[in-house]
Amino acid sequence: MLLLNLGQEPYQRAWDLQHALVQARQAGRVDDTLVLLEHDPVITLGRGGDEQHILAPPAKLRELGVQVQRIERGGDVTYHGPGQLVGYPILLLEAHHLGVSDYMHALERVLVLCLSDLGLHASCHAGVIGVWVGGAKIAALGARVERGVTYHGFALNVNTNLEHFGLIIPCGLVGKRVTSVQRELNRPVEMWLVRERVAHHFGQVFGVCLEETTISALPV
Repeated sequence: MLLLNLGQEPYQRAWDLQHALVQARQAGRVDDTLVLLEHDPVITLGRGGDEQHILAPPAKLRELGVQVQRIERGGDVTYHGPGQLVGYPILLLEAHHLGVSDYMHALERVLVLCLSDLGLHASCHAGVIGVWVGGAKIAALGARVERGVTYHGFALNVNTNLEHFGLIIPCGLVGKRVTSVQRELNRPVEMWLVRERVAHHFGQVFGVCLEETTISALPV
């Protein structure tokens, strides 16, 4: 399996890359690929996302430099921005003998193990996809599967500006707190370490060996 580590990317460029990778995986031109990156500030709405869950008016979002994008993943409204590690696994599900529900729970497990390495006890809540520390959500998940290939994925708050979550009702969960690794540990965490731990546990949970690659080496 391939590992593509990118820096901070505009959402549209990363979205286009996902689509290209999905088409290449469906055609058998590329192996399964895990993309890890950060995003410029953006609010995304899933297929069933409620625009009323964006609390800030357009003028405020423009002032803060936060874009809004409706996309095809499942789930409601979420925020991506610098300091948040986003993962986009482009996987042929049948090759891993997984259904969609099992796949989502496997992603949760990857993040729980990563957070444990960082010194945090994280858990999942029955009936609600995501990862939590105490009563606060630290990671959001949402995926799309087309012709057996996954895209979109997870967003783990590491050193994220949590004030930006006040612009929305995250995932449509009224009254639920959002947290980050930095807040829970009371110190910033090196993103390279979180990337390494996520990649390690992704390989462990999915039973694959990850080989790092670059965009120029991919057939997209």
